[in-house]
Amino acid sequence: MSMHMEQTVQPPVDHSVSYPKFLWRALRAATDGGPLFYGSMTILTIVALLGANAWAKQVVHGMAVTDMTDHVSWGLYVANFTFLVGLAAGGVMMVIPAYLYRDDDMHDVVIVGELLAVAAIIMAMLSIVVDMGRPDRLWHLIPGIGRMHWPISMLTWDVIVLNGYLLLNLHVCGYLIYTRWLGRTPNPSWYVPFVFMSIFWAFSIHTVTAFLYCGLGGRPFWNSALLAPRFLASAFVTGPAFIVITLKALRARSAFQIPEGAIERLLSIVRITALINLFMAASEVFVEFYTGGSHTASARYLYFGLHGHEELVPWIWTALGLNAAAAVVLLSKPLYRRPGVLVAALVMTFVGVWIEKGMGLIVPAFIPSTLHEIVPYVPSATEWIVTAGIWAFGMMIYIVALKIGLQAMSGRLVRSDLPPAVGAVPQEAE
Repeated sequence: MSMHMEQTVQPPVDHSVSYPKFLWRALRAATDGGPLFYGSMTILTIVALLGANAWAKQVVHGMAVTDMTDHVSWGLYVANFTFLVGLAAGGVMMVIPAYLYRDDDMHDVVIVGELLAVAAIIMAMLSIVVDMGRPDRLWHLIPGIGRMHWPISMLTWDVIVLNGYLLLNLHVCGYLIYTRWLGRTPNPSWYVPFVFMSIFWAFSIHTVTAFLYCGLGGRPFWNSALLAPRFLASAFVTGPAFIVITLKALRARSAFQIPEGAIERLLSIVRITALINLFMAASEVFVEFYTGGSHTASARYLYFGLHGHEELVPWIWTALGLNAAAAVVLLSKPLYRRPGVLVAALVMTFVGVWIEKGMGLIVPAFIPSTLHEIVPYVPSATEWIVTAGIWAFGMMIYIVALKIGLQAMSGRLVRSDLPPAVGAVPQEAE
C-alpha cells in the first residue's frame, strides 16, 4: 500500500535534471569533513601518488625493477589480488543476514559491506593491472577485437566474475543512495534481485580464483580440492573483521546509528570462520607432511625452509601465530568484551590471513621451480610502494563512498526542495 501511494502521489522525476544535482551534492558531501578527515585523506593521497609514481617507473623500465623472475613469476601483486578478492567476497556476510533472514539490525548497515566490496574489487583489479608488464595489451581480451578464450581459459572466467560482481554492487549501492536522495522508498524490484544475484556472485569470485590456481597441474602446492573452501573460509574471516572495525570507527566518529546486534552477528561469523580456517590449514599441513613424497617440497620450504633457504618461514609462522592468538581472544568472553583487545584481535586475524593467503600461498608454489631449482623471492621496494599505493587509493574510495552512502541512508543527503517530512525516508522495502 505504501509503495502504491509513493508511486501515485509523487510526480515523475526528471532524471536529466536530478542526476547532475545529485552528483554535485554527492561531491560536496564527499569532500566535506573535519581535520581528521582532511588529514587522513591527505596522507592517503600522498601514498597513492607515490604508488602511482613507482608503477610509472615500473612501466618505463620493465618488470626488472621487481624481484620477480622467470622462476617466480607471481609475487606480491598476485598475493595482494588473492587476498582482496576474498575481502570483497566477505562483504556478502552482511547481505545474507539482511536480505535472506530479514535481520533488521544488519539491514540498517548493509551498505557498509556493499561499499567495501566495491572498493576491494577495484583494488584487486588494480593489483592485476600492475602485475602486467604491458597493461596496454588488455584490449586483447575484448571480444570482437581480441580473443577472450572463453570458456576455455579460467582467466577469462575470473575477468567475467570480478567485473560482474563490481557492476552488481555498484548498481545496488548507487540505486539505494540515489533514491534516498530523491526522498523515495527504493522499489524492491529494482535492487532486490541484484542483491540475491550478488550473493551467488560473491561465492563465485573466490571459487573461480581458487580454480584458477588449483587447475595448474604443474604447481602441486595448489593442487588441492580444499583450496576453494579454504578461500571462502578465510574470506568470511577478513570481510566481517574489517567491517566490524569500520562500524566501531563510525560509531565513535559519526552520528550514524550502529545497532549493537549487527556487530554481534558479524563477530559470531568471525569466531566460527576463524576456527574453520585454522582447521583447514591444519588439514592441509597434515596431508603434506604425513604422506610425504616429492610434492611436499613447496610446503617444506614454506614452513621449515629448504636447503638453507628460509625466506618465507617467518612469514607463515607469524600468520599462524596471529590467527591462533586472534581465535583465542574471540572465543574468550572476558577478553573480547574489552574494546581495545577485540580490535587488536580483529587486526591480527586480518593481517594473519593476508600473509597466509598472500605470500604464504602464491610464492611457495613456484619454489622449487619445475626445473627443481630454488630461486628465492623477496618483494622489492617498488612492489611494496605500488601495493601501498593501491591500498591507499582503495581506502580513499571506501571513505568517500561511506560519507556519501551513510549521509543518504540517514536522511541527511536529500534534495533541497523536499519538505522536512519527506527527507526522513523510511528503511528500504524488504
